[in-house]
Amino acid sequence: MSNSAGRLTNHVAIVTGASSGIGLAVAQAMAREGASVVVNHRSHDEPAEELVEGIIKAGGRAIAVQADVSREEDVIRMFAETVSAFGRVDVLISNAGVQKDAAIGDMTLEDWKTVIDVNLTGQFLCAREAVRSFRAQPRKDAPSRSAGNIIAMSSVHEIIPWAGHVNYASSKGGVRMLTQSLAQEVAAEGIRVNAIAPGAIRTPINQEAWETEEALTNLLRLIPYGRIGEPEDVARAVVWLASDEADYVTGTTLFVDGGMSLYPEFRDNG
Repeated sequence: MSNSAGRLTNHVAIVTGASSGIGLAVAQAMAREGASVVVNHRSHDEPAEELVEGIIKAGGRAIAVQADVSREEDVIRMFAETVSAFGRVDVLISNAGVQKDAAIGDMTLEDWKTVIDVNLTGQFLCAREAVRSFRAQPRKDAPSRSAGNIIAMSSVHEIIPWAGHVNYASSKGGVRMLTQSLAQEVAAEGIRVNAIAPGAIRTPINQEAWETEEALTNLLRLIPYGRIGEPEDVARAVVWLASDEADYVTGTTLFVDGGMSLYPEFRDNG
């Protein structure tokens, strides 16, 4: 995780929801490529601090910042703490997300609002503060060709309907249009905005879907490539999108899903 030389040397990156799963793998990958990393977490102090210690021990730079991305004051403070610690913000990886699954007849308003507040409003709040930060920094001082870079963590369910998860699917559909609309708005300023849409990834949030042989077998029927994804699969895609290798890419969603979004039920002509 050393920051000696890499595609993201001299970059400062905020990774929300970085204390576990995809966010943790992304933070580690960004640090390995040379970025100074802000490890955001909402409530899990210990794993966030362990991640920061690991990055620093390997020669990188990192801090942990507690913030609830659904709270405006927390997001504003997180960006202020980032600038205070590292002097600037170059990349936002807006990864924090939650699920509160229920059939529509059983879903409470609280379940709906919690998911929308974190998964969609949180994306808006973080993106807004990132754009404000990018605009406040002289572009000539940017470590990359872009003036700033936003990567939203979406899901295959930004396009695949998901019965029993209308709050989650709605939030991710919203992320898709937020990404495209914001990219259109700020592209002329040299700010790139993209999303990553993971499919089935081996993380704690979906452990029930892969922890037993039967569950994994059922899951693999939905994945043409024949394996479940790992957090590192997503992290590598994030690093590429954050780097100058993807400088001409904006307003798009990169699917990292082993083909889950290809309607695998139609492999035998439906």
